[in-house]
Formats: sequence, C-alpha cells, structure tokens
Amino acid sequence: MYVITGATGNTGSVAARNLLGKGQKVRAIGRSAERLKSLAALGAEPFVCDLSDAQALARAFAGARAVYAMLPPEVANPDYRCLQDRLSDATGEALELAGLKYAVSLSSIGADKTDKTGPVVGLHYFEQRLNRVPGLNVLHLRAGYFMENTLAQIGVIKMMGVTAGPLRSDLKLSMIAARDIGAVASERLLTLDFSQQQTLELQGQRDITMSEMAATIGKAIDKPGLSYIQAPDDQIRPALMQTGMSQDMANLILEMAVALNSGHMRALETRNTRNTTPTSYETFVAEQFVPRFRGKAAGA
Repeated sequence: MYVITGATGNTGSVAARNLLGKGQKVRAIGRSAERLKSLAALGAEPFVCDLSDAQALARAFAGARAVYAMLPPEVANPDYRCLQDRLSDATGEALELAGLKYAVSLSSIGADKTDKTGPVVGLHYFEQRLNRVPGLNVLHLRAGYFMENTLAQIGVIKMMGVTAGPLRSDLKLSMIAARDIGAVASERLLTLDFSQQQTLELQGQRDITMSEMAATIGKAIDKPGLSYIQAPDDQIRPALMQTGMSQDMANLILEMAVALNSGHMRALETRNTRNTTPTSYETFVAEQFVPRFRGKAAGA
C-alpha cells in the first residue's frame, strides 16, 4: 500500500491515479472528504488529515510500503516559511513514528541552497528534515518551474494584452508539467530503486525563456506577436496579492525571481534522459492554457 500526501493536488493526484491504474492499493491524504471523492471512486482509501498533525500523519503512514511526501502551497498564509517548517517537522516525525523505509518527496531545483531562494528555502529544510529520519531511503524530486504557473498569464493577457512577470525575458527555465512530476513519482514509488538520501532533478522537456513562452501562447490563442514584459517588483507584488497571496508569500516569490534571474537558483545536473520529461510547453498550452483562456473569454 502506498500513501500519497497532497492527493488532490497537481502532482499527487497523478501519482495516486497512476498507482491505482497499476492495481496498487493507495491511501489518499487530503484536507476534505469531498475533494477525495473522485479518488475514492477509483478505489483509493480516503484519509482526511491535517499535515501539521504528526500523530494523525503517522496513522496515515502506518503499514505503507512507501510515501509520496509534499508540502501543500498554502499561498495565503501570512508566515509561509514558518508553515513550511512546521509541516516538514510533522512529516519527518510521522515517518519516524510509522517506521517507514521509503519516501519520494516533492522538492525543487534550487533546494541545494540554504538561503535567498524564497519558498524554496523551505524545501531545502524539508529535504534535510527527511534526510534525518533513521532508516529512511528517500528520493527528493527537484522539479523545475511548473508550467501551471504560467496559467496566471491568462488574466494578464486579458487585462494588458501582453504577458508579464518578474523574470528576465531571456532567462532559460527548466519548465515542467505537473503531470510529468506525478508520473515520475509513481514510477519511483513502484520500483523503489533508490537508497539512503538521493536527489533527482526534473527539468521538463526543454529549457524555454519567457519570450518563448509568450510566443507559444500567442500562436495558440491567435495573438501573433504577443510579448513578454519584465515588470518591477512594485507592480508584481500587488498583482500577486490580488490573486490571493499573502504579502509574505508575494515577497518570497519575488526573492525567488531574483535568485533565478541571477543564477543563484538553477539546475545543477546536465540534461539527460533521466531528468528530461515528455510534455512540451506547446502541448501544455494546447491542452491546458487554451481551454482555460477560451473558457474565461466565453464567460466574460
């Protein structure tokens, strides 16, 4: 039996569905029974749990062959780093209490750094906390920049007629679809072909720039020549907060942008078949971005 935390999220749901599709038993952890219904309908055992409750998590982990561990992105939290550390400590304690031998964790490129990477500092701590669990073999998946992050450009395009953000237009990013992360997580949970403490970067299908992102979107939504603008922090911060982020989280995102722009936060592995994933940005835009863009347009 496998336990999936964040089972209703972008990566956890894919991992859970893949495992169920392979005939495996899955215990799906989520914050509400309602959101877990679709997985329960597929045969998963729903387990409603607060991820900061180590005792409850230990009960969820009991008897598992392996766990997929992640920190949910509660972007409205006024002290996001404190929350990350609290969840990391609870996960580590629960793994110890349950005596787990294997875990795959969701981390990020840049988690090798101890500071100045915004929310990724919390993933550095998460990795270190899990590394301290006695007898645990853990694989940290250091994922690139989520393609799903670019869905926020829908509102920007509709309002301003351009794409915009804090990143340099020419910065090459290892951009990845969340479903590919979930696929790798489920594969490694099935094989458990890792030992002690290991990391694996997931760099997406290829590196792309913000300018290339804009061009791809523009072509797909019939707006040729769609451009990208690197906007200043005093414009980005309120825009992020309007989406529901706390000021603290918005500041962390801006710190991460500085780390990416400067190269402080970057992929360390040479691109290879192990860290390259299949979904291209063009595919993501066609399957995810365009339907949402058209749907919002129709409802406007």
